[in-house]
Order: sequence, then structure tokens, then C-alpha cells
Amino acid sequence: MPSPDPLVARLRAAGCVFAEDEAALLRDAASGAALEALIARRIRGEPLETLLGWAEFAGLRVAVAPGVFVPRRRSELLVELALEGLPKDAVVVEPCCGVGAIAAAIQARRSDARVWASDLDPDAVAVARRNLPPHAVLEGDLFEALPRELLGRVDVLVANAPYVPSDEIAFMPAEAREHEHRMALDGGADGHAVQARIASGCRAWLAPGGRVVIETSERQAERTASLLDEQGLRTRVVRDEDRDGTAVVGVFAAR
Repeated sequence: MPSPDPLVARLRAAGCVFAEDEAALLRDAASGAALEALIARRIRGEPLETLLGWAEFAGLRVAVAPGVFVPRRRSELLVELALEGLPKDAVVVEPCCGVGAIAAAIQARRSDARVWASDLDPDAVAVARRNLPPHAVLEGDLFEALPRELLGRVDVLVANAPYVPSDEIAFMPAEAREHEHRMALDGGADGHAVQARIASGCRAWLAPGGRVVIETSERQAERTASLLDEQGLRTRVVRDEDRDGTAVVGVFAAR
């Protein structure tokens, strides 16, 4: 019987559920003193993706960095929904883009799409410019950062806007609440503050037949849908049990 792997044992003792996989990834990333430094940071609770400098998302390795929001597997649902029926040479915009993982995954599958992304966090913007063409990633508050020529021309607006109610951030896993910027998590008192702003501003940017795709939680989906309903969009809620993902799709059918 092979001897137990001491690194796996250390990671498992620290609460790492997938200790074997993490040990292999850390050993691929560094050796010697550098590896030991990474191990110490992981044991203290730093996200594995931050230590590696990348996260796996929708078949891609996207760059990440300390402090920025690490893309979750559940957000792959947004990529699939954005790609549904996407017209040729479509304009796709990802506000609250974080590292731009959703936009990058869409671009990887549809090279003809014209993809734009924006975020208020300069650290996230710097990383997103490594995952997307730098000129397509803009720093600013939601739509304020976008070129005016995109008004009325956006085919898909796809967003994983912050939706955790402020008082519930304290109950999130430590990897998120202690290592990701609060602005990437905090959705305001009811979790819908940023979603509401996206909903109220989306009509001016959408092309006829354009869509909004917003990540939400199963518990919050009805309210998220109502925000888009109030703007005259036809909505549906999509649930992905395998990924534990929930999204609302709103379609702008111009009269």
C-alpha cells in the first residue's frame, strides 16, 4: 500500500474537500520554497484559483488575481443562455464583468461576436483585459462606461451582478467574504440593487429582439424577473440543477 501523501493530508486537515486535485495543481504551479509558500497561503484559506493565477471556466483557463471575484461554475449557465440563437456579428455586453470570464467564453465560441465588458473595480478591469481584447474592457459604472454607438444595438446583455443581500455576506464561505472585494458580492439590502439598475437602463441599449441574461439565486428569481417585467421584457427563469445555477432571461420585443 503506498504511503499517504503528506501534502494531501495537510490540505485535507485544512478543510480542502478536493485535496488530491489541489495537491497536484499546486505541485504543477511551483516547487521547493515557492510551493511551500503557496501551501501555507492555501491552508490560511486563500482561494486556490488566486494561488494558481487562473480559474477553469466553461472550458477555458481565465486569469484571476487577489481580491477579484473568482468565476463560479454556475455562471456557465449564462454563457449557454447568451449563445442561444445569437445572431451573426452580434453585439454582446457584460456589465459587472469581474475578470470577464463570461464574455471570454462567449468570444471563444463565437469569434464573430463583438464583445464588450465593463466593471467599476479597477483591479477586475486589469485582469479582464488579460482575458479579453484590452480595448473591449472598460472601467466604469454599468452602462456609463460603454461607447454611445452601442445604444440600441446590443443583442445580448449578460450579467452576474452582485446579488447577495448585504446582511448575508457574513454567512458566505470565507474564501469569498475574506478574499474577494465586497463590491463584487454586495447586492444591497435585498440583493437586487444592482440588478434593478441594470433592468432600468437596459431598454435603451438593447436592439429589437435583444435579450438580458442575469444570474440570480433560486430564492430571488421571482423578484429578478419582475424587475425585467416592469421594463416590458418577456421573461423566463432557467434553473440548472447540475451546476446549481439560476438565471432570468428577458427579451425586448420592440413594438
